[in-house]
Amino acid sequence: MAEAELVRCPNCRNGIWLPHGFAGFRCDYCGVHVGVRRPEPYYRPNPVGRRAIMPMPGVQNFNRPRHFNKPQEPTIANPPLVRISGNKRAVLCGISYKNTPYELKGCINDVNCMKYLLTTRFNFPEDSIVILTEEERDSKRIPTRQNMQRWMRWLVEDCRAGDSLVFHYSGHGSQEEDYKGEEVDGYNETLLPLDFQETGMIVDDEMNATLVRPLPPGARLHAIIDACHSGTVLDLPYVCVFNPSGKCVWEDHTPRNGAPKGTSGGEAISFSGCDDDQTSADSKVLSKITSTGAMTFSFIKALEKGEGKTYGTLLSSMRESVRAARQKPAKPTVLTNMLFEGGSQKQGKIQEPQLSSSYPFDINEKPFYL
Repeated sequence: MAEAELVRCPNCRNGIWLPHGFAGFRCDYCGVHVGVRRPEPYYRPNPVGRRAIMPMPGVQNFNRPRHFNKPQEPTIANPPLVRISGNKRAVLCGISYKNTPYELKGCINDVNCMKYLLTTRFNFPEDSIVILTEEERDSKRIPTRQNMQRWMRWLVEDCRAGDSLVFHYSGHGSQEEDYKGEEVDGYNETLLPLDFQETGMIVDDEMNATLVRPLPPGARLHAIIDACHSGTVLDLPYVCVFNPSGKCVWEDHTPRNGAPKGTSGGEAISFSGCDDDQTSADSKVLSKITSTGAMTFSFIKALEKGEGKTYGTLLSSMRESVRAARQKPAKPTVLTNMLFEGGSQKQGKIQEPQLSSSYPFDINEKPFYL
């Protein structure tokens, strides 16, 4: 397939992927004719495949062997474009992996609840919220790896001071070996798109480069990640841990090789469902009515109860909700252990929602807002 490059309409900023050699195009959004100057030939290097996927605890035959750095054929496709109003935008991604051995029940519920929260409590315009689920009719909004990458780029594209961005993900998370020497535990954290077995996982390095690094001064990103092994999935340089006295201490997770992981002056904060070595639950234990992700439910519940005045009160309320709902029976069996530990027979740590940031701050003083 032919090589392509992204060209933007100077009138409406709509992006068009053009095969090499085209002298111009007519914008399909505003109708303006645009000429393209090419002083020299343009070549885009072929993308390469992802590393082999690590097995996920509690799931049999979850991954298939893959080839390292296997060349892939480049594709030409129009990236999505959504007209937005105001300075708020969000991408909400819920993947249930229907009709597979690793199906989840609550992820689409999580996305619908998060959309309602953003529009009713935080005044996000509906036309600024993009939803990715298997139930979407638009093929560009099915949560494949390619679509997730495109919409993450859209989320931060051309953002500026005063913009408030939200990325919410509810689905499977996993880990793979870190070959760069950046991770303290030797593993990268990953998100699993719908087609991960064919196209690979989305690694924390990519999440950081796409969502975090471009943020300019005055722009603010909140990531809400309801997945296993998600503690540092945005690779943010500071992680909140609590000392024995219950006070937050920010651990510096800057990579040992000095790789930059912060923003370009903006603010990035992530709430995640559990630590890197923990798994997250998907059940009816918290809502008592329908399946939800434990982290998403506890996040919304805390805000609805008015316990989200600061980042500290919000995080404490989330942890208390998860802890109270996941009290083990007096004599747990293997099955009850799996239910109360996120579906894993091997992991022994009950999930605790985590907080990480692009910079350290006083969690008990900083007001929470989106």
